[in-house]
Amino acid sequence: MDTEIDRLIFFEHARKSAEAVYSNNPTDADNLTRWGGSLLELSQYQSPQESKAMIQDGISKLKEALTLNPKKHDTLWCLGNAYSSSAFLIPDKDEAKVYFDKAVEYFQQALDEDPSNDLYRKSLEVSAKAPELHTEIHKQGFAQQAMAMGSGPSSSTSTKNQKKKQKSSDLKYDIFGWVILAVGIAAWVGLSKSHVPPPPSR
Repeated sequence: MDTEIDRLIFFEHARKSAEAVYSNNPTDADNLTRWGGSLLELSQYQSPQESKAMIQDGISKLKEALTLNPKKHDTLWCLGNAYSSSAFLIPDKDEAKVYFDKAVEYFQQALDEDPSNDLYRKSLEVSAKAPELHTEIHKQGFAQQAMAMGSGPSSSTSTKNQKKKQKSSDLKYDIFGWVILAVGIAAWVGLSKSHVPPPPSR
């Protein structure tokens, strides 16, 4: 639990630092990438609607970074993750596919810019399976479960339903795991390169 709180504090601090740097230097593509990456991380801790909005904000920061440096592979890769995350939050399979296709496009561009990067290669491989996983998640009622999150305990008293929800939740974390881990790694690496001061101790 503490690890999750520490993570939340870390990325909130990173977001605020990036915002401060941006006000002094809006043409720093590295900073915009860190800002976008922090927003993607923070989106995990929000309700589905807030999460969508935060991911969209992250996408706009990452696209802004690409206007400054179109070949910046870590930014391209983060955009791939942002579009994948967005797609999983969209129940409609055809609408989600548009986002998955964009994710594949950005993962491919990132790999083209840095062909030896195994993380980019793995992301591209996994993204090919994403639409199938999306169908499975939404078939199992993840969308309804996600909408119910934060609105109190379920009124269902059936153990069978609770087990099904648990299975659905486990599946959700399995699928999001690689995206979340990957974004986390990129953000940590990016932040360590930028020498961001540590968050204040609690």
